[in-house]
Amino acid sequence: MQEIPKNDKKLIRSWAMFDWANSVYNLVITSTIFPAYYLIVTFTEEKGDVVSFFGLDIINTVLSNYALGFAYLIMAVCLPFLSAYADANGKKLSLMKLFTYLGAFSCMGLFFFKLDTLEISILFFALAAMGYIGGVAMNNSYLPSIATPDQQDEVSAKGFAYGYVGCVLLQLICFLVIFKKEWFGIEDASLPARISFLLVGLWWLGFSQIPFRALPENDPSIGQGLTLMGRVKKEFNHVRNRIKHIESIQKFLPAFFFSAVGVQTIMIVASAFGEKILHLGTTKLIATIICIQLVAIGGAYLMSILTRQLGNIVVLMAVIFLWICICISAYFLSNEIQFYILAVMVGLLMGGIQSLSRSTYSKLLPEDLEDTTSFFSFYDVTEKLAIVLGLFSFGFIEQITHNIRFSALSLSIFFILSLLLMLRMLKFNRHLKS
Repeated sequence: MQEIPKNDKKLIRSWAMFDWANSVYNLVITSTIFPAYYLIVTFTEEKGDVVSFFGLDIINTVLSNYALGFAYLIMAVCLPFLSAYADANGKKLSLMKLFTYLGAFSCMGLFFFKLDTLEISILFFALAAMGYIGGVAMNNSYLPSIATPDQQDEVSAKGFAYGYVGCVLLQLICFLVIFKKEWFGIEDASLPARISFLLVGLWWLGFSQIPFRALPENDPSIGQGLTLMGRVKKEFNHVRNRIKHIESIQKFLPAFFFSAVGVQTIMIVASAFGEKILHLGTTKLIATIICIQLVAIGGAYLMSILTRQLGNIVVLMAVIFLWICICISAYFLSNEIQFYILAVMVGLLMGGIQSLSRSTYSKLLPEDLEDTTSFFSFYDVTEKLAIVLGLFSFGFIEQITHNIRFSALSLSIFFILSLLLMLRMLKFNRHLKS
């Protein structure tokens, strides 16, 4: 990789702007406006919450979970090869741009989403997720290149904080269009939400140009003189063999996998859960999700501070234990106050565990590492496979029980497994202190 100055504040800010740019997808499309709009559009007096998808009758939330799970599965299979290709051929930034354009334009395509365009809209929904996944994977791999190990917790937290602030700002703009549509002469009730999807694509595309201009392309790493597939295969095997000899990474990834099953699934299904259990309505639901994002900013920085005193592994174990409590509490949820308390807890822990997991993995990598994209692909694939398992299990349990509470309770099993596996990482805790 080209020589990159580490701990350069300007470069770090530019890198963090990628989180600013793409986090609007996570908030508007995954968590707030799209899920609310989707539930409204796909609910009919004739079939209730059951929709017809290419002739197959399926619960609306199960369909969206399966579509998202399928997108994550495709990316989990492809990422190791794409990352090896990026490292071997010096195409990290190029792939980062490609996935960004795919995700942004797919969000713009959701502008045309109505019930009679359900099939093509679900395709756009899945493609947007694939664009987001690929872009984040490439961006994550820059972390060990732009920051020294003692700064990576803070830099990772900065990225997530930028992301939360950026997505909340766009969300407020979308609110203005949705709740004050008369100011813009809008009469079609579905148009404000669809304009929001268009704005997500434009925001994502526009602000991504900042990191695109600042981050360098990587130099081809290994396999000179080989065919394209030969270089990719050589890079992939090289990374896989190195990981086999790094005990800390071998033990961390399984623990991270099971925590990611729970965390990522909760982030995706939280709004649908609140609506189906308590029927909060769009306004309260969106306001709650905004609160979660704001609290998550503090959570990311709080975990960064705690790791300096306690170490990454101890803090991660404490956070995972609290996630277990949240899943069990969600099963017994009965009123709005309880939901809001859980929402604050989710926000605090969500920002912390995402930022801390990323920086912990980065710290475990060899300091002389050059092919960071391929190494981070194993992290990203682990996370994506976790999301696939989480979404499919959550949707499957709801489909057979018609009770989303059982789906929420089942997530506690994954957190318990993660906590038990994380115990094996305690001996590395001192090494990971910032």
